[in-house]
Amino acid sequence: MARKTIRLSQPLVGSTRDRTSRPAALRLTRSASVTPAHWEAARRLGSPLAVGPPLCDELLALVEHTFTEEEARVVAVLRTLRGRTAGQVARRIARPVVETEAVLRRLAHEKRAIAAHGSAAQPRYWLLPIMPGMFEMVLIGQAPDRWTPWHRRFAELVEALFNTGYTLDYQQRPPPALFRFLPLPPISEAHPAALPSDRLEVVLERFETFGVGHCPCRMSTPPLGEGCGRPLEVCTAMGEWAERGIQAGWLRRVSRQEILDIKRNAESHGLVTWILNVDSTRSQASCSCCGCCCKAMRMVRQFNAPGVLAPPHFLPEIEVAACNGCGRCASTCPMGALSIEPDSRSLQHHAARCIGCGLCQRACEGQRAIRLQPVPESRLPYRSWFSMLLRNAPGLLQTSWQTLFRRKGGA
Repeated sequence: MARKTIRLSQPLVGSTRDRTSRPAALRLTRSASVTPAHWEAARRLGSPLAVGPPLCDELLALVEHTFTEEEARVVAVLRTLRGRTAGQVARRIARPVVETEAVLRRLAHEKRAIAAHGSAAQPRYWLLPIMPGMFEMVLIGQAPDRWTPWHRRFAELVEALFNTGYTLDYQQRPPPALFRFLPLPPISEAHPAALPSDRLEVVLERFETFGVGHCPCRMSTPPLGEGCGRPLEVCTAMGEWAERGIQAGWLRRVSRQEILDIKRNAESHGLVTWILNVDSTRSQASCSCCGCCCKAMRMVRQFNAPGVLAPPHFLPEIEVAACNGCGRCASTCPMGALSIEPDSRSLQHHAARCIGCGLCQRACEGQRAIRLQPVPESRLPYRSWFSMLLRNAPGLLQTSWQTLFRRKGGA
């Protein structure tokens, strides 16, 4: 008799009727006590072109903590899409170039709250979006034992801003597939349908330089009395990004084998590996994430939003007769994609939450009730950064424009 299987794939995430309610309305009660410099810097960081939040108490508190008044004047004239030299910034704030350059260097290389690129003689400076961008860069090079009270407060304020749910303003349908999760090695190595892009070791073969830093998301939860205690030094960069991070001092140089060892250790602790959804040969980034801390994953879990995750190449197939309803797979799933119906003890699969990592299959090794199977219509990663930009830029610009229109009272 043929084996009876069932795949429950009704999407419970991503439809309007199933979306959870938006968090409480944002408040703006502190504007009178904020300096003009901090106010303008907050407006710049809150721009929809920077994927920023609306002006609110949480944003103003973050800006006031992150930047001195002098730094805020500089930040207020920077742009996200076009870099400016120290001379250009100095003219706009009517300050000497030497003083302005010192502030820019401090922000870019000590605080890492803005970006700097170009020649050492005349670099250009860019405004970093809060998330992803400033949050990651400020914290990735700081081990927890080197955190200052300033870093702890910064993490607390970013978390408070994230919990407002402002990122829901930028959700697209279909969502941009910016990150993809890799199935666990036993699946990616043994499954006949696994592709080279499913295997981390194949991705790593394209690069010679590797750097590792600390996971900002997982580091930022213990100060709030939360956190899962899983490995921290797991954020990795490859190629040109790794070289840049190593030279700047916020990444530690490691070998290709060390990266594999770090990732395998992370997976043994229940973490899942993502990489950017592009087949780049110049730069790549990866982290090992948990559903309780990772902000990209929490976009789906906490806010029931589509997020920016690529559809998985694999989805679990459940053999009903073999499932005893023990719940090990559900408790292991980092996305809440599996649940046990309390009355019937039947296993439910919420496919729109699923990232195809394979932790459920590993948790069910005793019963063998779950096996990951390929999704026939799954797409390959983008072939280049240009193709990723070409595919996603129109949607992002449209969403940013709609957000700006709504904030100005147009809807």
